[in-house]
Amino acid sequence: YISAARRVSRLAVGTMTPRPVVQRYNPPSGTRNEAIAGLPANQRGGILFRHVFPFDADYTITVRVRGRRLAHMPMPQLDVRVDGERVRLIEADFDNAEANQGTRNYEVSLTLPAGDHSIGAGFLTEYAADPQDPRDRPSAGYSVDYVLVGGPFDATAVGAKESQERIFVCRPETQSAEEPCTRLILNTLARRAYRGPVTPRDINPLMALFDEGRADGGSFEHGIEMALSGVLVAPRFLFRAPDIPDGRRPGAVYRLSDLDLASRLSFFLWSSIPDEELLSLAEEGVLGQPDVLAGQITRMVADPKSRALVENFGGQWLHLRNIADWAPDPERYANFDESLRYAFQQETELFLDHLIREDRSVLDLIAADYTFVNERLADFYGIEGVTGGYFRRVSLDGTNRGGVLTQGSILMVTSYPTRTSPVLRGKWVLENLLGAPPPPPPPDVPALADAAETSAGSLREELERHRANPACSVCHNRMDPLGFALEAFDAVGRFRTGDDGVSIDDSGSLPDGTPVNGPGGLRDVLLARRAEIVETLAEKLLTYAIGRGLEAYDRPAVREIRRRVESEDYRFSALVEGIVESVPFRMRRIPER
Repeated sequence: YISAARRVSRLAVGTMTPRPVVQRYNPPSGTRNEAIAGLPANQRGGILFRHVFPFDADYTITVRVRGRRLAHMPMPQLDVRVDGERVRLIEADFDNAEANQGTRNYEVSLTLPAGDHSIGAGFLTEYAADPQDPRDRPSAGYSVDYVLVGGPFDATAVGAKESQERIFVCRPETQSAEEPCTRLILNTLARRAYRGPVTPRDINPLMALFDEGRADGGSFEHGIEMALSGVLVAPRFLFRAPDIPDGRRPGAVYRLSDLDLASRLSFFLWSSIPDEELLSLAEEGVLGQPDVLAGQITRMVADPKSRALVENFGGQWLHLRNIADWAPDPERYANFDESLRYAFQQETELFLDHLIREDRSVLDLIAADYTFVNERLADFYGIEGVTGGYFRRVSLDGTNRGGVLTQGSILMVTSYPTRTSPVLRGKWVLENLLGAPPPPPPPDVPALADAAETSAGSLREELERHRANPACSVCHNRMDPLGFALEAFDAVGRFRTGDDGVSIDDSGSLPDGTPVNGPGGLRDVLLARRAEIVETLAEKLLTYAIGRGLEAYDRPAVREIRRRVESEDYRFSALVEGIVESVPFRMRRIPER
């Protein structure tokens, strides 16, 4: 913490010593034939990333490229861009590739102002919009391996201008004016960092750090840097400790203050501290008023920072965090690559973001007839008419997909690397959509035989034998039909009608006799139990919002949230407002000592 705080403080205040370093960036995804959103449409095989340049200085951008030029191909053109503007167009000579490995390094030197800049590089192709097989495009054999950013060299000015303007709300003209100015700066910083008013008791230790930094560094800025690092490791910054009213005993329940409400609301929707508007309303004591609170919820959901809700809650609830580490068998699933892994995650995150920002029905999670794809994912799903690397909304009419259950991200993380798993998929539906997780299996129950990995047909037979054991049938009779309904999608989410010459059987029935036939049948079964789905979603999101597991005494609040969502046409805004106004969110129990 101390090391990170010192580095952040130096960058923010601008006291970091210019020291050349090299940082490497790999393409986050994308086959060499894909366009990348944010780069020109006539580029392929590229990379786009953002880099913080700490000083006004000279820097180097070294692009390592890979490829082999066939005799009929023109010499490829490497387009290097900064903030969308071309800084160099390089004719990449693959005829003299290093050590015949088909790789070359191209270095671009340039002077840049301090700040956050986007860096892009890719190969131009006159066939970028050609709908034909991408393997026929001239750029098909070329791609960016990685990019190295080196520097700063010959720095002329300290960077971090925006942060300096926000930190230095005053500048002392004389040494005698340093103390009042320092206190004003530290009061401003600590109030935001500590998420509430501060007192001399909070500021005096920071003043001692200022004096130490001022003496060691020899400047006012060095003193502020040291004091800021103290703010960033202070318990009031690192921990969210609610303000317990005086005289309350352990076990007592009390309503959160407006300041604590502001923090809980901000970390719920933004995963960050309250901004100035939210904090000011809390200090005025009006945040808890229904109309004020409703307006803040609307504003915060519309703010780009609410993307954190998609990434963090979505990653936790839908297991999207597992996508990055999932490794399907490369021999069985040769069609899976890193660009598809990236597209899976983007599809689900964009879907959730759209549901939140457009205030869609939460039942779209089950029944949406649309999704978000780029060219690579559309080709994988068999959706025609999509070209380019950027993601756009498309209709799923006429396909076998709909909602999150048929998205590649969910289908992949609920499979094994070598095969699908009706058990894992059925268990996922029970846990994450219906709120009815099965108990763990008895310790003496044997695992499925290895033969079950050979085909979908043998897997069904093996599971039928497994269910014949009474100790297993109680749970598997509930899980397996739900999982088998998704058997038409393989372990990486590709639609299939057969496996190893055996037709896929995606039919089944629940213990009460309800048929579950294919993804459409599963969708109908889930929509018939929409009350359970809404309550499960409310439970998951409320757990995320308050940072603790729910107890039996929280169940009435969950049911109240569900009723509110039902009464407001299942809108996502009703779910958020119901959570924020619920007893578990607005109240807190003092821990027993």
